[in-house]
Amino acid sequence: MRVVIIGSNGQLGMDLSSELKNHELVLATHNDIEIKNEKSVFSFIKDSEPDIVINTAAFHKVEECEKTPVTAFRVNALGVKYLALACLMADAIFLHISTDYIFGGEKGLPYNEDDIPNPLNVYGITKLAGEYFIKSILKKYFIVRTSGLYGKHKCRAKGGNFVDKMIYLAEKKEKIRVVDDEILTPTYTYDLSIQIKKLIDTNFYGTYHIANNGFCSWYEFAENIFKLTGLEVNLEKTKSKEFAPKVKRPLYSVLENKKLKSLNMDFMPMWDDALKRFLKGKN
Repeated sequence: MRVVIIGSNGQLGMDLSSELKNHELVLATHNDIEIKNEKSVFSFIKDSEPDIVINTAAFHKVEECEKTPVTAFRVNALGVKYLALACLMADAIFLHISTDYIFGGEKGLPYNEDDIPNPLNVYGITKLAGEYFIKSILKKYFIVRTSGLYGKHKCRAKGGNFVDKMIYLAEKKEKIRVVDDEILTPTYTYDLSIQIKKLIDTNFYGTYHIANNGFCSWYEFAENIFKLTGLEVNLEKTKSKEFAPKVKRPLYSVLENKKLKSLNMDFMPMWDDALKRFLKGKN
């Protein structure tokens, strides 16, 4: 199978490139394709002749999205529309990475694929718009919503991930304050890549939640990082309102892998097991 991976030099893209190495890969970076540009998208996809296109590219700096909503919409919505249309013309399957931020957090229980979205910010709104474009254009698609990504490769747009940041702050001996009222499911990109690899070998098209199982607060996530690394830190709990956030974020955005479970295909480990393997440098 000929697989195009857009954002192949990113945190998730690099793990996917490794896991899908037995396929014929076309690895695309921002230098190869500009998803905001319709001509660039159509030309690249046509020349690549893919069986499947995997899009990991996004504008996901939440505060920057709020400041520049037009740019966010062009990347997260229109760019996805162009990719979907190009896949339609190429008769290719499209797998797109979406986010837990399409939900508002008011449910207080894990969100499944059937729950009604209610995004609170520009990032979530534009990512949801991208999903709607895909659904309106294609029949052969996988929309994969995930949460709290971290992995061995750096997140290019953010310069790192939460685990990297916590270890960096601990080594600087700084006091660390982390919110305990935002609940999520941290997800290891290695595990996510394996699950995606299994999913694209099927024709069970549609929208999927794929996250490590279980959930925690950001504080509990940090606490586990320091326990597993043995780093001594001055870690304090705080509330999200104390940071005077510039952007509204869901306080509860846990994803349930309901559709995978219904297909007996949920191979995602618990979040704390994933973190332990990651910090030990083991898959």
